[in-house]
Amino acid sequence: MRLDLVDVFVNGALSGNPLAVVHGADGMSDAAMQSLARWIGFSETTFLLLPTHPEADYRVRIFTPVLELPFAGHPTLGSAYAWRAAGGVAKGARIMQECGVGLVPVRETEAGLAFRAPPLRRSGPLSDAEKAAALAQLRLTPEDVIEAVHVDNGPPWQLLRLADAQAVLAVSPEVTAQGVVDLGLIGPSQEPGIDWEIRGFFTGPGGILVEDPVTGSLNAGAALYLYESGLATGDYVAAQGRKTGADGRVHVSRDEEGVWIAGKVCAVGTGAELAI
Repeated sequence: MRLDLVDVFVNGALSGNPLAVVHGADGMSDAAMQSLARWIGFSETTFLLLPTHPEADYRVRIFTPVLELPFAGHPTLGSAYAWRAAGGVAKGARIMQECGVGLVPVRETEAGLAFRAPPLRRSGPLSDAEKAAALAQLRLTPEDVIEAVHVDNGPPWQLLRLADAQAVLAVSPEVTAQGVVDLGLIGPSQEPGIDWEIRGFFTGPGGILVEDPVTGSLNAGAALYLYESGLATGDYVAAQGRKTGADGRVHVSRDEEGVWIAGKVCAVGTGAELAI
């Protein structure tokens, strides 16, 4: 089996979200995939398999160090990049990925590879109890939050909209995760070339709250919310990761087919042979 390391949503060298991609993983057990993802320790590791859907070019399984996800954004773009770089040829005009939420198309754009945002599995405002828990985890007050909504598209993201990018960057959450959480923050930015600042947090091994460098699924869910609410109308750019040492850029657009989440991907290491 071949292992590739790629960087997704980059804005310069080693500025995005790292991903490990395992090719030819059809013979691996669930336990072996989970163990390798835990050992690698990235926010996600993906495993490429033969498709089961006739329209799909490949099937992907996505593992965090502690669980499997039905969908995730930076693993989608990173897996498509690695699959194509390893000689994969799409059946149609676009790469068609099969994953836990179904088929996800990936196309080439000027901003890099782009996936079509899957529909939200849950939307609408957080309950009072959910909002209170999110505020406590992020150490915010009710006055800090303009709106708090579900943007669940596989990962059960809860998104809190703050006044501006400065407020988003100033948040200092509790280190210990209060249960299993997937929390996002978003605020408008006045920085040239950036329209929105985003941060994403999830529960890592040992119950520690982890900040993700750049999160495709969160940006996809946030985009659907922004367009639906009229807060975004045309194309926009989101920045994410600057509190983690990253500096990712996510390019978002909408057309008659849906909302597209794009970013640049680059290889960091390719062709390693797994000895497991």
